[in-house]
Amino acid sequence: MIAAFLSSCFPWLHAFADNYPVRPIKIIVPFPPGETGDLISRMIEQKISDRLGQPVIVENRPGAAGIIGADLIAKAEPDGYTIGVGQGGNLVTLPHTKKNLPYNPLKDFSPITISTFNYLVITANNKTPFNTVAQLIDWAKKNPGMLTVGTNGDGGFPHLTFEHFAQNANIKFSHIPYKGAAPVQNDLIGGQIMVSIGSIASQIMQVKNGNIKMIGITNEKRVPMNPNFEAIAETLPGWYSNGWHGYIAPAKTPAFIVAKLNDAINFALKAPGITDKLNQMGLIVVTEQPQFASDLINKEYAKYGKLVKDINFQPQ
Repeated sequence: MIAAFLSSCFPWLHAFADNYPVRPIKIIVPFPPGETGDLISRMIEQKISDRLGQPVIVENRPGAAGIIGADLIAKAEPDGYTIGVGQGGNLVTLPHTKKNLPYNPLKDFSPITISTFNYLVITANNKTPFNTVAQLIDWAKKNPGMLTVGTNGDGGFPHLTFEHFAQNANIKFSHIPYKGAAPVQNDLIGGQIMVSIGSIASQIMQVKNGNIKMIGITNEKRVPMNPNFEAIAETLPGWYSNGWHGYIAPAKTPAFIVAKLNDAINFALKAPGITDKLNQMGLIVVTEQPQFASDLINKEYAKYGKLVKDINFQPQ
């Protein structure tokens, strides 16, 4: 009834819905070239364009761990011509760990879809006395606070994921923050730290080359691409913590535009060859509706908000 009323009062809505898009669409990636969200976007941009009938342009706007780009998305016109990449960092963890965030992740965006889940991996240097999740937990309990864990930054998603793991495993550890994943890996191989947690993409080759050892993955179960990698949930039943990437539009973007964008992005993700390429990157493809994305963001936001309070992390 409401739809019929709106149609009678505003017949141009139907025309607008049928015509969108009529010009190029920009995807803002709040990270530098080569980052996961950038790789996904460039992999699917042509398929999105094919579906919508307009050019799709990927634009990198990195800085401040994704905050600068996310703010540009939030402040863009809600007309469907500027969208962008959102992920666990700039939407659910940084709002709790950074002061004076220029946007509200729950109010300033219209979620379009979650494109991929990406599990993290816990790896160890070859000299450590543990080889499994259970052995790591046992050693850490016998040596409280002695487990040194490197991550790519204080308060980042890997750091908070390990905090959540430690909370559930009832262990204490010493966090060693670095500026990026590369120096973490170098010190892990060199034996300066015992353990690291990060993306599988950043560590898989070192594991395969025998320079470091795999302890476990944060996915809820083992993955077909690497079936020998233990899921932490096998030792801590019910525990898992996946990172994710998705696409967001500015708040107040009309629902029919969000629906068209959702359809186009999901179409691209399911295109022949795309899913396989993403799986090879250690990513799990997701093709759900906007409500799924909205629910996930709200759930993750609450989860990490509680964790930050529990560990008494002070926003920086």
